[in-house]
Amino acid sequence: MAQAYKGGDGSGTGTAGPGARPGRQGGRPLGGRGYWRRGIVLAVLAILLALVMLLHAQIPNTIGNLGSLTETFLPWLGAFVPVLLVLGLVRRSATAVVAVLAPAIVWFNLFGGLLTDKTGSGGDLTVVTHNVNAENADPAGTAKDVAASGAQVVALEEVTAQALPAYRDALASAYPYHAVKGTVGLWSKYPLSDTRPVDIKLGWTRALRTTVEAPQGKVAVYVAHLPSVRVKLDSGFTASQRDKSADALGEAIADEPIEKVVLLGDLNGTMNDRALNGVTAQMRSTQGAAGSGFGFSWPAAFPMARIDQIMVKGVEPVTSWTLPRTGSDHLPIAARVDL
Repeated sequence: MAQAYKGGDGSGTGTAGPGARPGRQGGRPLGGRGYWRRGIVLAVLAILLALVMLLHAQIPNTIGNLGSLTETFLPWLGAFVPVLLVLGLVRRSATAVVAVLAPAIVWFNLFGGLLTDKTGSGGDLTVVTHNVNAENADPAGTAKDVAASGAQVVALEEVTAQALPAYRDALASAYPYHAVKGTVGLWSKYPLSDTRPVDIKLGWTRALRTTVEAPQGKVAVYVAHLPSVRVKLDSGFTASQRDKSADALGEAIADEPIEKVVLLGDLNGTMNDRALNGVTAQMRSTQGAAGSGFGFSWPAAFPMARIDQIMVKGVEPVTSWTLPRTGSDHLPIAARVDL
């Protein structure tokens, strides 16, 4: 019996004996059920990833502003989708591969529209905004790079008192009109009027409002640099001052009597960040409406988030894009709008 059912040498590698279950070898199924039993952990991770993206607005900010931190880098959560897919294929897990479809669908629902090219042609007014960096070693060169865009209106943030003369001199020939309040400034080919600082609850001036007398009519232009945010191990995403300033800026824009409004600046937050709702709820992002891709602007060496914004109200975006790197740690961004 031992030789008949185990093989002549008794090794157990020969023909199966009576009572053996068909379709099994070595105690493991030869069918496809094993592919569904493997990779349960990967499948759970995929579903959790989908839930984080789908329910990001429900993540509380009470602990370290975790919700805002997640929303700042929300598009990058999609990078985990191909990783989970590859791990599922390596694991030969049908369950994991199918589960990965959930975060993939959610991500494309959130950001798929940004992957298409929505840029158009025409437009009446080209605007640029750039955080030039207070430590910029070549302010004159940065100003010339920005002016090369051909924009009619240029907004600069982090303009220090020491660097201001260099920016003025470099932009004077192309932009005969300018206004500077605190560390933000606006240079224009068209006349400016009713220029005043905007109180964003900081105690010093980092925002202004002015009227650009464009040939197509008056446009209220706001330039703002909201407070910076930090990620700290002991306190999380510190953004409370930024949030208060965003609310104050939103109130000022809501009270603006001119119908056509353009906001230019470094808001230290993305369009997904709920903390900017006071602004984003009443204005459109030119990148989201008429751009191509995500338009990340910071950090300039490897852009990971679009915290520099051009937003409009009562104005139609035509196209939006990022400009080449300058001496700053931010990329300048531009948009053309139809008045």
